[in-house]
Amino acid sequence: MNPTIELLHNHASVRSYSPEPLTDEQRDAVFRAANQTSSFSLLQAVSVIRIADPALRKQVRALCVDQPYIEEAGEFWIFCADFNRNHQIAPDVDLSYIEFLLIGAFDAGLMAQNALTAAESLGLGGVYIGAVRSNIEALSELLELPEYTIPLVGLCLGVPAGEKAGLKPRLPQSMVLFEDRYRTLDRDELADYDRTVLNYYEQRPVKAPFTVKKVKGWSDHVQNHLERSIMPDMMDYLNKQGFAKK
Repeated sequence: MNPTIELLHNHASVRSYSPEPLTDEQRDAVFRAANQTSSFSLLQAVSVIRIADPALRKQVRALCVDQPYIEEAGEFWIFCADFNRNHQIAPDVDLSYIEFLLIGAFDAGLMAQNALTAAESLGLGGVYIGAVRSNIEALSELLELPEYTIPLVGLCLGVPAGEKAGLKPRLPQSMVLFEDRYRTLDRDELADYDRTVLNYYEQRPVKAPFTVKKVKGWSDHVQNHLERSIMPDMMDYLNKQGFAKK
């Protein structure tokens, strides 16, 4: 096994950081790795907003379900799907088709992953913040995001404090990697995985307020998370930003 694969196999989110900032060299190396990420047809429909001002970081934290590590981490970046640049170059093209939103979202996800992998290779840690979408319209106004630009995910980066968290058990290969065609869910495999996840949560330490004792299997987790992740106003927001009208 080579070092890159070993690094990827041992990924775990970091939610506790020392006050030590990233060096300019570390930050630039992480950005360059992210910026070199594959891009659909070289459209490069992603922008990254680095939240450097402490007062602004506090405001962003409040809009992101008040997660403390947004302020504690050495760096906090917000990855945005961004077709505003493209629109300025080709203003007559109709960008309201949902395909453009999919392109921007996919490219932003790839770029965010490369940033975190690069950071981990330097001994740093990070955690993604999906809560940038919890108050997405207010956050967009705060960051002065123009049309055809939306925030998709935040990324905390910093020097980990304390020991690295244990690895969360992932779905077994048989439930994810299929040969030639899709295979429907096997309930027996699901029950086995539920027991594995339940055991993980039973052993997981509690770190208030965000790491709580959630003793449940994966099926219960999926049910609960899907229910609370519904954002009925998201389509109105996307349309306001120029996306997903067609």
